[in-house]
Amino acid sequence: MPLKDSKKKLLIVEDDKGLQSQLRWAFDDFEVTITGDRADAINQVRRIEPNVVLLDLGLPPDPGGATEGLATLSEILSLTPETKVIILTGNDNRANAIKSIALGAYDFHQKPADPQMLALLVDRAYHVNTLELENRRLQNLNQNMPLKGIITASAPMLEVCRTIEKIAPSDITTLVLGASGTGKELCARALHELSPRANQALMVINCAAIPANLLESELFGYEKGAFTGALKQTPGKIEYADKGTLFLDEIGDLPMELQPKLLRFLQERVIERIGGRKEIPVDVRIVCATHRNLKDLISKGLFREDLYYRISEMVLDVPMLKEREGDILLLAKSFLNQWTQEYSSSAKYFSAEAMAAMEAFDWPGNVRELESRVKRGVIMADGSQVTAEGLNLASSDDKPKPLSLKVVREAAENAAVARAMGQNNGNVSEAANALGVSRPTLYKVLERMGIKH
Repeated sequence: MPLKDSKKKLLIVEDDKGLQSQLRWAFDDFEVTITGDRADAINQVRRIEPNVVLLDLGLPPDPGGATEGLATLSEILSLTPETKVIILTGNDNRANAIKSIALGAYDFHQKPADPQMLALLVDRAYHVNTLELENRRLQNLNQNMPLKGIITASAPMLEVCRTIEKIAPSDITTLVLGASGTGKELCARALHELSPRANQALMVINCAAIPANLLESELFGYEKGAFTGALKQTPGKIEYADKGTLFLDEIGDLPMELQPKLLRFLQERVIERIGGRKEIPVDVRIVCATHRNLKDLISKGLFREDLYYRISEMVLDVPMLKEREGDILLLAKSFLNQWTQEYSSSAKYFSAEAMAAMEAFDWPGNVRELESRVKRGVIMADGSQVTAEGLNLASSDDKPKPLSLKVVREAAENAAVARAMGQNNGNVSEAANALGVSRPTLYKVLERMGIKH
């Protein structure tokens, strides 16, 4: 995050001078801009890119109707889709308020304006806007990052990504551990795509999904006539992965009788097809994954200890979703965008209750379960809002987790400054250059941290 504190920007579009004056001072935490007509409102949207807009539907030259207000709404959302627009409407204009929600407005508030209620609405809208902007930033970064498909802002998952980047160029045999649905296959694919083997095949075989009597032929292939039905010579997945990567998913379910044969291959990098006598050398990188505790299986005599040490030269532990602070809503928004496009849905955001319910839920099925529930929520959505009911989650009595951006920003700034000062031997000028800020700005942060220079 940048060191310079970004302003919370609120645009009020209201032609009533008295209400303008009333609203101007109701939002102490925001930089407030006020305008009274459509043309100036659009100019201000372009100029300041507000986080939240309070929009009166009855704007000139149609103060008694809603055509100008609805047109303003559509234009604002076309320019800045993430901006949260709250409609101000009279008691006799509820139908147009509901119409505005269908067009993409965040919420509406009936006049006469209640400053306290409006402040709560605006604050909540700002938090949703901030989440969406951060999600978009991370998605844009993700498009340029080698770890394609992995969206995260949590420390444990970022550490997994950094480890993948370090070990991918090598051929070290890697074991990816984690509960079902955490994204182990994404990690395996990232290892392949970052490796010198990226232009060769990535062969995936799920050891739990193939019957034990067929798994050996799937892995090692067979010669013509090796068994009934073997009508032609057929290479196995290991051969097809030559010069590339072999991903053995759910390696903990590998039958005991196949484990010695896989161990021999890992030691000697040669295979023999079923029914064959010829040794076939194979150059392949091995990545394995399992949700099972292999050490427990070893103690029960269900997994060979020597095989375990062969496949675990490097171990990656993928954290459960509930352990990935901040990732639930980031991933949920990413899935929302995905399913909204696929189903041409008007669902654009989650209700506050839905966000609170997602954060309170334990997610035993991890990211895979989150994706499924968001898909359901998009299908069940009426209008632009995905609800807790649509996600099939019980509404939480808890409030959404507080989003103290100031605390988060300061922690990130402190860590970045400490790292920059350490890398530049305490030289303020060089640290400021590395951080992309002026020396006075850096001095302020150092003063806040209690570091004197």
